[in-house]
Order: sequence, then structure tokens, then C-alpha cells
Amino acid sequence: MGNQPSRADRILDAAGSLLLRYGYRKVTIEDISRQAGIGKGTVYLHWRTKQELFEALLRRASSTVLEELRAGLRADPAEVRPHRIVRSSFLICLRHPLVMALFTGDVEMLGQLRDSPHAGQDQAATDHTLEILTRHGLLRGDVPNLRYALSATQNGFYLSESLDPDSEALDHEAKADALAHIVRAAFEPSGKPSRRVLAAAADELGALFDNIIGEYQKWIYSDDDGETS
Repeated sequence: MGNQPSRADRILDAAGSLLLRYGYRKVTIEDISRQAGIGKGTVYLHWRTKQELFEALLRRASSTVLEELRAGLRADPAEVRPHRIVRSSFLICLRHPLVMALFTGDVEMLGQLRDSPHAGQDQAATDHTLEILTRHGLLRGDVPNLRYALSATQNGFYLSESLDPDSEALDHEAKADALAHIVRAAFEPSGKPSRRVLAAAADELGALFDNIIGEYQKWIYSDDDGETS
């Protein structure tokens, strides 16, 4: 796409800005086309409906998280340890309000997008991630209902950002450290995994992220003609 954003990205940027300000229900295709500085019909060249457009926006937000996690894995395979993955994910979300809304299921902002048909794909990716981490011995295998327990733990930290006024007293790094400590103590086996194990798990998880990002990009930009005007 060069140094200039594609037309599809310009539309998505406009949609994201309006979504954060007004919420899904109040934003129209006319609003988005006006914000992006293009004709309404041009928006429909990329996505047939408003819901498809916003689902593409959320897939792009999910890709942002995966791309940053993938970069971390490539820089240091030890980032594959669960407490470090959840720490990094939390900090990424705090930097991106749209990603945070996606993770918390913000009803006011997302509206019917919370029930996206792609939610099942996201859940399958989560299950695959947990399977990789457990198989490599990075997660305990004796935790009942592991996915639920880990998700509930993480969600408590995400939701506290809006529900707990005392959370403002802590900076983002301190919150992320607290989350990482709990995950490490409650969900990881004792002892330090070997470099070999970390490298193998990081390679496998990185490959999974590559596949997911590729599928998301294909869906988001399926009708992108590559124009930048």
C-alpha cells in the first residue's frame, strides 16, 4: 500500500473515529463518507452494508493486537509465556480505545456488533492459542475450565478501567504487572521453561498469528482496488 493509506483504510479510519465519538447506532454511511472525504457510493465499493464495514474495522483492530504480539514473539521468544502475553495484550488495548471496546464488549459503542458472526472465529483462535500453550507446558493442565478462568481473570482488569474509580491511581504498567503476576501464579507451572520450549512455542504461536492476520486482511481488503485517491 506504499506510504499512503489505501482508500479502504481511509474509510476505516473515518469509521473508527466516528464510532468512538457517537457509537455504532448513531453513525451512518453518509457520516463516514463525509468524514473520509469521498462519495457515499465509493464506500459501497468496499463493503455492501454498514455492518460489514464496521466488522472490517473490528477485524483490523484485532489484527493490530496480533501484529504487535507477533512482533514481540519475534524479538524475544520468552514473550510466549502466558503472563507476558496477557501483559502485552493489556497494554496494547489501553493504547487503542477501539480495541479496548472490543475486548470489553462495550454495548453503548458497539451495539449489534457485539454479536458479530466472526466471534466464533475469534473464539476458535483463542482456543487454539490455549492448546498450544498447554501442550508446550506453559499453562497448567489441572485448572478447571481453563479458558473461562483465564478469560474471567483478564476481563476483571479490562472492566475495572471503567468500573473502579480507584484504578486511576495506578499507571498502566503497574496494572499490567499486577495482571501478569496473577496469571503467572495461578495458571503457569512452577519452574522456568527451557529456551528450546520457548522457541518452539513462540514459532508455533507466531505461525498461528500469521494465519489469522492473513485471513483478516483478506476479508478486510477483499474489494480494495489498491487506489489511494
